[in-house]
Amino acid sequence: MTGRRRLGLVAAAATLLAAAPLSAIFESWTWIAQCVLTVALIEGAAMATRTFRFPTWAQVLSMILALALALTWLFPSGKEIIIPTPDTLAHFAELIRQAGEDTRSYGVPVPDRDGLLFVAVLGVGAVVIVVDLLTAVFRRPALAGLPMLAIYSIPVAVYLDSVPAIPFVVGASGFLWLLVADNVDRVRRFGRRFTGDGRDVDVWEPSPLAAAGRRIGVVGVLVAVVVPLGVPTVTGGLLTQLTQTTGGPGGGSGTGSGRINLMASLSGRLTENATVPLLKVTTDEPEPFYLRFGIADVLTENGFNHESPKGGALALGLPDPRRQASTRSARYTEYRAEVEVTKDLQQNMTPLYTHATVVEGLKGSWAYDPSQQVLYSGRSTTRDQKYGITYMRAAYSPRLLQQAAPLPADDPLRAYTATPGDATVDATVKQLVQGKTSDYDKVRAIYNWFSKDNGFRYSLSATTTGKASEIAEFLDNKAGYCQQYAAAMAWMVRAAGVPARVAFGFTRGTQTGPGTFTITNRNAHAWTEVYFQGFGWVPFDATPSAGVTGSARGASNWAPDVDRPAPTTSSSADSGEPGPDSSADPGAANGENRSNADGGPDANTGTVVQETDWTGLWIAAGVALLLALLLVPALRRVLVRKRRHAATAPPAPTVLAVDGITDITVTGVAGQAREDAHAAWDELIDSMVDFQVPVDPTETPRITAQRLIRDLALNGEPADAAILLGTAEERARYARQPLQGAELTAALRRIRSGMSTAASARTRLRATLLPPSVLLSWRLGLAEWSTRTAERLTGLRDSLTRFNPRRLLSRSR
Repeated sequence: MTGRRRLGLVAAAATLLAAAPLSAIFESWTWIAQCVLTVALIEGAAMATRTFRFPTWAQVLSMILALALALTWLFPSGKEIIIPTPDTLAHFAELIRQAGEDTRSYGVPVPDRDGLLFVAVLGVGAVVIVVDLLTAVFRRPALAGLPMLAIYSIPVAVYLDSVPAIPFVVGASGFLWLLVADNVDRVRRFGRRFTGDGRDVDVWEPSPLAAAGRRIGVVGVLVAVVVPLGVPTVTGGLLTQLTQTTGGPGGGSGTGSGRINLMASLSGRLTENATVPLLKVTTDEPEPFYLRFGIADVLTENGFNHESPKGGALALGLPDPRRQASTRSARYTEYRAEVEVTKDLQQNMTPLYTHATVVEGLKGSWAYDPSQQVLYSGRSTTRDQKYGITYMRAAYSPRLLQQAAPLPADDPLRAYTATPGDATVDATVKQLVQGKTSDYDKVRAIYNWFSKDNGFRYSLSATTTGKASEIAEFLDNKAGYCQQYAAAMAWMVRAAGVPARVAFGFTRGTQTGPGTFTITNRNAHAWTEVYFQGFGWVPFDATPSAGVTGSARGASNWAPDVDRPAPTTSSSADSGEPGPDSSADPGAANGENRSNADGGPDANTGTVVQETDWTGLWIAAGVALLLALLLVPALRRVLVRKRRHAATAPPAPTVLAVDGITDITVTGVAGQAREDAHAAWDELIDSMVDFQVPVDPTETPRITAQRLIRDLALNGEPADAAILLGTAEERARYARQPLQGAELTAALRRIRSGMSTAASARTRLRATLLPPSVLLSWRLGLAEWSTRTAERLTGLRDSLTRFNPRRLLSRSR
């Protein structure tokens, strides 16, 4: 076996060892079996091509084809026989898309999802090809450590706990094996090795220098493994216990696939035998509403599901509902809350109060989806977190909600009115909303129907996944808990043509002190959110409050508790506005709360407080700065050309004739004339570089001028100008008396005009905006500066090497 084929095998095995850290990501070992098969096919193709001495490009092509075949066999679309087809490529693209969704939906360790397995096998296969080429073809095994390190960076990026040390040691051993194998192969190709005393040594016998290198390598690996073990890291897993379908703490019953199911996880929380504290909340709101962390907004025949949130980083800030047109009609009061999460609540969605504007103290990397109003992370969890929330509590007037206009037919939010259709649900909704004209009246008719007078009661014994048949069954037996009530009302509101979705979170919990509430797993809750134009998503909790600890049903006058006796008639009730003592009224806040209900000009109007928006100005400034930076080379070229033209301007003109060319203005000083000619020639050379005319420094000025005329087919004034510039530079270099001409500026303009006419539009544009002569001068200047700096550092090093402190001691004596 030749050295290259042997190194190829070692490279394949080392890559598989370097992939060991992926074991911290997957639940099972399916990925390693698929990777081994893929790597075997790739390396087999490489060895076959090297056996027949194929060129490098053929070796690369064979390995790529082997990777494609392996992926086709391992992840078939069902429409191919052996080789991939266009349908196979489309299937691969779908798997990559699924992998992107799964990375946002699962935590480590992840189940054997086809998308994730496909990406893992594809990545390992690509790394094998790169490592093989670097090792066996280019003989640069040290560089092969970079793609190997890329594999290790994946668990580091997604794993919340410290990445296990053993997989890292295995991967590092593979890299060291690769280096040793390359070293041994080089020695075998060379012949023999010698030690310092002239004695021959065996191939595997370490020389003193090699032994020292190995010791340094071992110490480096040990330090890299041991030191991170002592560094504190964020603990917890990405797969939240609250939002998984597998059994266990915080999870409901499920199939064990790991697919996030908010419905099932809510059921699991409520049916746990033990009461587990999850959060401690301290707020200055007298009657806080629910903490919220997720929504289910996709309704199919299998019930409500949720899409993965998408948004920007938390550091970019959160939107203020008072400054958004979609929520301008509500009235807001600002409150502040401090949240402490226990170790038992480990999820990648942060509980927040609705309309949070500031979140402080949250550790890790978090992003906010303004559409779902969800704060989420692909890496961090809420475990043992402490953070502060500044939020706006909205108050809605039933009278104003009645006046909310229906959404236009082409509004994207109309997607939240889609239902799979169910005869029982549709018939019930049609009966309830008959005669109702406004969206709010329709929603209230459906909401009021969920009352004990209509036979509805709270029961934890009911089980459902939210399917159409189960919703119809719930509407018939009228017994269930928050999951059924929220899903049923959202479904019915959608059937009435009004956008609706299901929100998940926690009730206010149990009050344990002034403004302090303790929230447990018993407070897990779901409710309905309905969209009204101009108000945004308005909460409606149809679940009977008698069965929900910490329920806030009835705390609002737009969705009162229909199971409680009707309040006595008052002026506030008659007007449809919240009374001064109502918890729904912004005026119920204490004096410390910052609110537009404190007597400000917008206290009763609900108008938006207008503030200067600097976003457009910052964008314009950024664009202007970018344009200015792009114009720097062009400006530099203009200034250089202007300086050179000024250098060729005569102080005292006279007239002569040279080679039939008249109107040549000359100077009386020979030295100045020589400098003028050099400046004009430098400008000509830069113009040739700008217009991509080849420059040969070995040519004389006259030959360069003649070639310029010939290559660009110049004639007339541009040709005469080229001859003049060549003659002036030639005499400035070699003649005793230079050509004392000053019409060089005009000659430069003529010949530049001729080069511009002969050049393409793209070349002219580049010569104007990004002159190559300026970029070339900058590169040469940078290289010269680097050389000078290296020389100075070398001199400084030599000086320090020659310096001996003993000389100072001897002089002091």
